[in-house]
Amino acid sequence: MKLNTIDLHSHSNYSDGTDTPEELLKKAQETGLNALALSDHDTVAGIPEFLAAAEKYPDLLAIAGVEISTLYFRREIHIVGIFLDHSSVELQIFLKDIQLKRRQRNETMARKLTSLGYDIDIEVIRELTKGQIVGRPHFADYLLKNYDFADAQEIFDKLLKRGAPAFVPRSLPSPVEAINAIHQAGGIAIWAHPIYRRSKERSWCRKILKDLVPAGLDAIEAYYTQFNEQQTQIIKDLALEFDIALAGGSDYHGSHHAGVSLGSGYGELRVPADILPELLRRAKKQK
Repeated sequence: MKLNTIDLHSHSNYSDGTDTPEELLKKAQETGLNALALSDHDTVAGIPEFLAAAEKYPDLLAIAGVEISTLYFRREIHIVGIFLDHSSVELQIFLKDIQLKRRQRNETMARKLTSLGYDIDIEVIRELTKGQIVGRPHFADYLLKNYDFADAQEIFDKLLKRGAPAFVPRSLPSPVEAINAIHQAGGIAIWAHPIYRRSKERSWCRKILKDLVPAGLDAIEAYYTQFNEQQTQIIKDLALEFDIALAGGSDYHGSHHAGVSLGSGYGELRVPADILPELLRRAKKQK
């Protein structure tokens, strides 16, 4: 039974999720979602498999997407693009540059871990991920299997989180560059999880929107796994103030994010399907 809910933010094993694109679609169908977007980190490599598998689920709208990590005044901001042409040459070039810098970061992180007494073979990690985008969760998986840690969270706290001894900052594009790349591919740009463990949330978001909306930002994620009702309302109010669309999703990563389910987050998330028409209208303008 369809629930009139959607999920515009999910990840597969082509980046740092654990489900294949087809497994994501199957779960979306079983959950009763009306639409699902695959938005892997800095790659669209899983989109062909995703769209091909979607033919088995004609009642489910499968949306091609990507999540791009960007840097705004030393703060990491994620821009999700949906309804895009994953074969866009401009987008492919843009993402390949990001992926190169990510590989360089991973090599530096491996050297740091080795210097701390954890023998890391980056080639083994790449083989385990079948050549897909490697990130810190994959390092955590490797360390958990080969060293005495209680869980992945302990590894992040001790070694991999910002400020920890093996953390390496990323070289990232600006949000404006990401928005432009998404638009060149015919997609719409969404500011993902815009408030996250930060005081003065409303003023923080308004400050950034004053820069990003004139640069072409199309929408903002109001419905998110970790948002409470007050945070969702803050984003709704700001979307109305800046005349941008609403978006939302679970940020599902499979077993890498324990407790988060596709479509429902920690159990309370509901992204209403009635936000889709405005997103589709804005996407049509980009074509």
